[in-house]
Amino acid sequence: MLARTPLGPHVAFVLQGLEAGGSEHIVSQLCNHFAAQGWTVTLFAFEHRTTHPYYSHDPAVRIVPLGMKSERRGLIGGLRAMRARCVLLRKALEVMQPDIVVSFLTRTNVIATVAARPLGIPVIVSERNNPALQKVGPVWGALRRWAYPRSAGLVTMTKGAMRYFTQSMKVKATVIPNPATLPERPLPRTSDGRTIGAVGRLVDQKGFDLLLEAFARAAPQIPDWKLVIWGEGANRSALESQRADLGLDGRVALPGVTERPGEWISRSDMFVFSSRFEGWGLVVGEAMAAGLPVVSFDCEWGPAEMIEDGRSGFLIPNGDVEAMARAIVITCGDEDLRRRLADAAQLRMQNFTPDRIFAAWQEVITDALARRRERVDA
Repeated sequence: MLARTPLGPHVAFVLQGLEAGGSEHIVSQLCNHFAAQGWTVTLFAFEHRTTHPYYSHDPAVRIVPLGMKSERRGLIGGLRAMRARCVLLRKALEVMQPDIVVSFLTRTNVIATVAARPLGIPVIVSERNNPALQKVGPVWGALRRWAYPRSAGLVTMTKGAMRYFTQSMKVKATVIPNPATLPERPLPRTSDGRTIGAVGRLVDQKGFDLLLEAFARAAPQIPDWKLVIWGEGANRSALESQRADLGLDGRVALPGVTERPGEWISRSDMFVFSSRFEGWGLVVGEAMAAGLPVVSFDCEWGPAEMIEDGRSGFLIPNGDVEAMARAIVITCGDEDLRRRLADAAQLRMQNFTPDRIFAAWQEVITDALARRRERVDA
């Protein structure tokens, strides 16, 4: 068991895995923040047997790999796997005895709530996507409706997500957007002055098929610009085939995940965000904080809460490929415009500084702990 620090509580974070991704990034930042505050911090991850995550963690953060990788299963197999994960996590919590658990993503949230409930440990759950469009299926939906009202609190990134839950269940909900951060060790700019960057998992949600179509329409008017899409995922083959069909093999690169977090920033001159839907759009804030001009679909939810259309970036009607192509051409063709958008973007991101966001998280956690003490003392 970890010794308690006199400077704060013991908080345990629970995640599916430790690879590159928005949830993994914000959890690493929260772990590091609370460790720096003198709190005891433990990070449980289901899918990993090693303690070498993509994002860096303070040495004081104890990473506990649970080693149970998720796999596609039928209904019965899925329920058995869920039960096994609940037992695995409950045993780990019994050993570590945190004061509070903070869990991320729907399935992990349900498992954390079930595992911690018999131990009397409060759980704060956090949804990181658009629950109206990201379907979890009837079984997980029912489990979520049971679990969230029994949690110590729900954190969403947008008011739209909060309304989705508070309209259907009684839960203490708080909206905390993602911080706009730069890499811990920014790399010197190595772009060629003519690179459009995009980043994300290669899945339907991220809309890279729409981006390829938009770039194909824009490409003849910006012959010296190229598009680089960083990320990995199930749609790689389909995107590579689409790239070839559009005649863009020499203009579009799909290099995979960057070796270092945020490396795509130093290698881009503008940023395009093409998601069909989002929970927030962490990389939009990162690009804006780094001073990259941004063109983004106005998807639900996130980009509109960061970008002031025409001032600190361009918001394009969601899914409008032709409008996206026009915005790309306009932005690539005007260096002064790119500079104005970049300057305004950096100014806008002062509303999403890490200090503000982490203070909001700290308030949610300390409030949940105070309510627990009140119940114990009553």
